[in-house]
Amino acid sequence: QVHVVESGGGLVQPGGSLRLSCAASGSIFSVDAMGGSWYRQTPGKARNFVAGITSGGVTNYADSVKDRFTIPRDKAKNTVYLQMNDLRPEDTAVYYCNRLSELGHGYWGQGSQVTVSA
Repeated sequence: QVHVVESGGGLVQPGGSLRLSCAASGSIFSVDAMGGSWYRQTPGKARNFVAGITSGGVTNYADSVKDRFTIPRDKAKNTVYLQMNDLRPEDTAVYYCNRLSELGHGYWGQGSQVTVSA
């Protein structure tokens, strides 16, 4: 079965850091299928792109998170991360990861709440 699990969300103070994990498992994934993206959504609003990485390691970031967020990854664990630094209240959202199978199809994680508040 396709299995994409997120973890690492929580409450953090402004200026703090948090790392989200997105682990993929299943026969359609392999250690070579390391492409993925992160999106975030607040109540009543659309889901917006945050960051992405191709299987080849090319990254792309939304302007609002450039120079603050990065996408590390661990091929051995088939896990893509979202490293969030210098967090701001406006970063508060539910974060969703989308992992690409070896055939290039995307699969969503369940979402992870990130709250940035003093």
